[in-house]
Amino acid sequence: MSEIRYQGSVGQVTFPELAQALGYLPGLRLMWVGNTISGPQDIQSVATGAIDIGGAFDGAIVKLVAAGSPIKAVVGYYGADEQSYIGYYVLDGSPIRSARDLVGKKVGMNTLGAHAEAVLDEYLARGGLSHDEIKQVIPTVVPPVNTEQALRAHQIDVAVLSGVIRDKAVAHGGLRRLTSDVDLLGPFTAGSLVLRKDFIARNPHTTAALVGGIARAVQWSQTQPRDVVVAKFEQIIRARGRAEDTSLVDLWKSSGVAGKGGLIADAEFATWIRWLKANGQLGKDVAPAEVYTNAYNPFAGKP
Repeated sequence: MSEIRYQGSVGQVTFPELAQALGYLPGLRLMWVGNTISGPQDIQSVATGAIDIGGAFDGAIVKLVAAGSPIKAVVGYYGADEQSYIGYYVLDGSPIRSARDLVGKKVGMNTLGAHAEAVLDEYLARGGLSHDEIKQVIPTVVPPVNTEQALRAHQIDVAVLSGVIRDKAVAHGGLRRLTSDVDLLGPFTAGSLVLRKDFIARNPHTTAALVGGIARAVQWSQTQPRDVVVAKFEQIIRARGRAEDTSLVDLWKSSGVAGKGGLIADAEFATWIRWLKANGQLGKDVAPAEVYTNAYNPFAGKP
């Protein structure tokens, strides 16, 4: 049996965990080494060999690959659609109505240099702000569980909220959506799980089993009724015995993954390669094919 080290997320279920619970990882055993709230930290842990699989925003993956990190994206795990998206919220009474109103304002998000900041920059650029004006908007790191509170306490001017945390915040009332990633870009897969290239080279059969199982778990979540998925998530959380609250998964709607079984498309990396180049954050040119592969996804080449 091969052991796969990974990081989890408090009160939520990762696709490797779902794959294991569904019996899609025969011969493999997941080893939880702790939790993370940051995609860049998660994939950096893969790059250093601290864990075997981790996931992040596709733009963060591009940056790491461009810097010479030996990682490869193998399956999509989150994205944006009409049910699941990252929204940028202000208080109802806020004077902020447009991109230009954000100059000098604080935008609270879970981490810098990833999905939330990339979409913010896209919104600001489309709003006609110059590069110098965009630099005056202040992305501010706030833990996701504290972001709503920080906005209501006027510690930040805009809260970046997603998933069940967003839904709970909106349900509390008094918030207004300024924009979202799906408003700007339409439905798309936004983040991928990565493995080290040497892990893939040394363990081709394990890689195929791991990626194949995760892909089937993604496809299961894409095709099952919402209440079935939520019930399975709650069962997994209770069984792992980490004294967690299951209320977050009660609000789950979709993964937002666009490709069947997490298949990755060139455009999902090309979009962020262009953004990084335009912002001077890419040390060298990178092609999407250098960053990801669908070779181990069993849904590749299938309708």
